[in-house]
This record gives sequence, structure tokens and C-alpha cells, in this order.
Amino acid sequence: MTQPRPSFDLSGKVAVVTGGNRGIGRAIALGLAHAGAAVAILARNATRNAQVEAELERIGQPTHADILDVTDRATLAPAIANVERALGPIDILVNNAGNTDISGGVLQQSEEGWDNAIATHLTATLLLSKAAAASMQQRGRGKIINLASMYSIFGAGALPSYAAAKGAIVQLTKSMAIELAPHGIQVNAIAPGWIATEMTQVARDDPDWSEFNAMLMARTPAGRWGEPEECAGAAVFLASASADFVTGVTLPVDGGYSIF
Repeated sequence: MTQPRPSFDLSGKVAVVTGGNRGIGRAIALGLAHAGAAVAILARNATRNAQVEAELERIGQPTHADILDVTDRATLAPAIANVERALGPIDILVNNAGNTDISGGVLQQSEEGWDNAIATHLTATLLLSKAAAASMQQRGRGKIINLASMYSIFGAGALPSYAAAKGAIVQLTKSMAIELAPHGIQVNAIAPGWIATEMTQVARDDPDWSEFNAMLMARTPAGRWGEPEECAGAAVFLASASADFVTGVTLPVDGGYSIF
């Protein structure tokens, strides 16, 4: 008899989402909770954290929120330990926290901006994954989901630090996937396309960016901006038992932008 296929049910799982208090991170946090997971959000703004924590509580799952600046290396492993004390062993880590440094190009790139981008996107992903994977390894299972970008693939003349960090995320994802697969841990990435968030609002609404916006829409077969919630489904899939044989993958959620 054919065995039932795994489902997307995350009941009994504990998930952590960095930068989970707005935009794509918030959508993923809510999506994981709707799928049954207890969710912890780690982000810098206490007010936003409380707002999303209240949304998670209304879904009916256990929740936890801590203030965390992912560039503060010394606080990363303790933050993972705090979540485990509050909710239990971590099954799912979503490395979502990010920012942009629109320097205008390498000739204008500051060392401070470069260091911050690498620390925020790349170093934090490594160190948080290291802490979570040590716990996951003890139980022989776990899911790590990293947030990549279209700029992991394409050049970004005005954002060299961001593009370099996001490009490295793809390679780090593959490297961790190889190492951790024997321990039952799958490591994958999501590469959002042009998603309607606060971070991209200027490109959507500012008349000075109208030509750029038109170019993006012409390049996107779906012909529109994506919604943050459209990244949540990819995260739930990668976090679920349905993706137990999927690892080292970078999954575009981009309306077809990367096809061209």
C-alpha cells in the first residue's frame, strides 16, 4: 500500500524568524503559525515585535519575541538559547533579517556600509545557523531557511554590498546543506523578487522612480509586485516534512523575473 505523502502541517514544531516584525519576515512568521508552529520573532523594534506577537497569539499558537540586533555577534547564540527556554527545541530557523545599503556603487561604497551589510545578512546567518544546528543535530532533524534575493543572481550596480552578501547566502546555503544533511537537517533559501514592503515602497510610489518601476514590471512576467504573504507559502513548504528530500536549493518567488 502506498504510504500517505507528508503534509505541510507544522503542529508541534518551534520556529524562529529573525526580522520577523515586518514585511516578508512578518508574513513568514504568520504563515508558519497558521501551519501549526509555535513561532519566535527576533527583531530590533520592541513595538513592532509586540504587534506581531499579538497577531501570533490570535492565531492560537505559542509565541515569543525578543529584541535582537543581528549585527551584535555576542547576543546571537544566547537569543537562540532564550527561545528554546521559552518554547522548546528549535525545529525551524528562518534567517530573514536584512537591510539595504544604497551606496550608489563601489566608488561610493563606505567601509561602514559594507561591514554592516555583511554582518547583517551573511555573518548573522552563519552564527545563528551554527547555534540552531547544534541543537537540531542532537535530535537528528531540522530546517534552516535563508533569505536570498534576485541580487544573489544578478548584479546590482547601486548596491554592491547587498548583492555581495546575498550572493554569498546562496553559497553558504549549499555548503551548510552538504554538511548538515547527514544529521537530518535541510538547508534551503528563498529568493524573493520584487515584493511590496516598506523597504521597496520608494520604488513603487515615488514619481522619481517611475521609470525604474516600469522596467521592473516589464521584466516580470506576472506584471505586478509580489505580496509578502506570497513568500510565506514557500517557507511553509521548506519547513515541512514535504521538503525532507529538498536541500541546498534557492527557490525564487519572483513572478518569473529570473526567467529572463
